[in-house]
Amino acid sequence: MNDSTNPAIVAALLAVRDRAYAPYSHHPVGALVISESGTHYAGANVEVAHYKGICAEASAIAAMASAGERLLREVWVIGPGRHLCTPCGDCRQRIREFADKQTRIRVVDGQGRLLKEYDMDALLPDSFGPENLAS
Repeated sequence: MNDSTNPAIVAALLAVRDRAYAPYSHHPVGALVISESGTHYAGANVEVAHYKGICAEASAIAAMASAGERLLREVWVIGPGRHLCTPCGDCRQRIREFADKQTRIRVVDGQGRLLKEYDMDALLPDSFGPENLAS
């Protein structure tokens, strides 16, 4: 795996992570999704006092869907430290909703260095998706 990342993507991830609203967990997370059109949508986690906030990945995917796009090409996630800050279970399912076999999910450390890359089969094995609802 190539451990280099696109400087523009890293800059966008750092900027959106630094705008996260995380007064309770003190764990800011940023995400950037790239749609089929190549458009970048960024999102940060937003916490609220009753502890049911929105994850960064969900925020970015909501921006993409609100713009009318429906296919993820890439998902990038950055947390605050050196450790993996992978999507939570709910976000893995949310990513699955808009992903296909070519979608790549990349997790970077707090400085933007690539730690790990996934495809959907690795991120959410044996997943349930829209095609499972077809009659």
